[in-house]
Amino acid sequence: MAPGEIVLLENLRFHDGEEANSPAFAAQLAKLGDIYINDAFGTAHRAHASTEGVAHLLPSAIGFLIEKELKFLGDATTNPRRPFVALLGGSKVHDKIAVIDHLLPKVDRLLLGGGMVFTFLKARGFEIGKSLLDASSLEYAARLMAENGNKLGIPTDIVCADVLENDAHVETVSVRAIPTGLFGVDIGPQTAGRYADEIKTAGTVLWNGPMGVFEIDPFAAGTRAIAKAMAESRAVTIVGGGDSAAAVDKFGYADRMTHVSTGGGASLEFLEGKALPGLAAIPDA
Repeated sequence: MAPGEIVLLENLRFHDGEEANSPAFAAQLAKLGDIYINDAFGTAHRAHASTEGVAHLLPSAIGFLIEKELKFLGDATTNPRRPFVALLGGSKVHDKIAVIDHLLPKVDRLLLGGGMVFTFLKARGFEIGKSLLDASSLEYAARLMAENGNKLGIPTDIVCADVLENDAHVETVSVRAIPTGLFGVDIGPQTAGRYADEIKTAGTVLWNGPMGVFEIDPFAAGTRAIAKAMAESRAVTIVGGGDSAAAVDKFGYADRMTHVSTGGGASLEFLEGKALPGLAAIPDA
């Protein structure tokens, strides 16, 4: 390479040594440069040759994007402006247990949405129809509500449908009256309004996971309402990557958030309190 030139390599996952974090492949990569800068937060949770292995072989540092990610996600979990409100969505409770357990002691309010709320409703003894149920987490959900009822926000109304299609039969019902033949697809307008009110008075809002099946327009209102409330809020607003980032982008609110994370899995693992291998390999990251 001549001074000032940039070389872009082919997708490294075509090489077996990449995902295997092969020392030999990491050494091949290290021969291509004198300094290693990792600015790919979205892959920092993976111990691959290009994200973890090579960092041990060259003088290494993080880039400006990762620095920004660590600042906003780190400040939110260690020194948030209060009240600190977190919103969690997603399909299964099991997938978010580590995040819930890590965040709950830090937040003032934890508002739940998405498919995982039906496990909490079932744990309360409510009929959930054909809605998604994470049966293995029922005991956990019941205990969480019993011990942290003052912090947890649970939907009071639900949008239900018979199929996941634009022309579905849709009903908005109380969480106590979900029809047996339907399944929940979104938080209802009453719940969305309550959550929006909490966002308006928050100092920090952290959002990970949509409130419903926002990809289908009839089921998008709850997720859109949360995005709109965050966009209009004076709080520090942080969107935790993945589907949440896709949602704020779809609804046109991405540029009105304080920070939209570029890492889906990386953001989630950071919020679980896990060390990210790609960052742990870099001194002072």
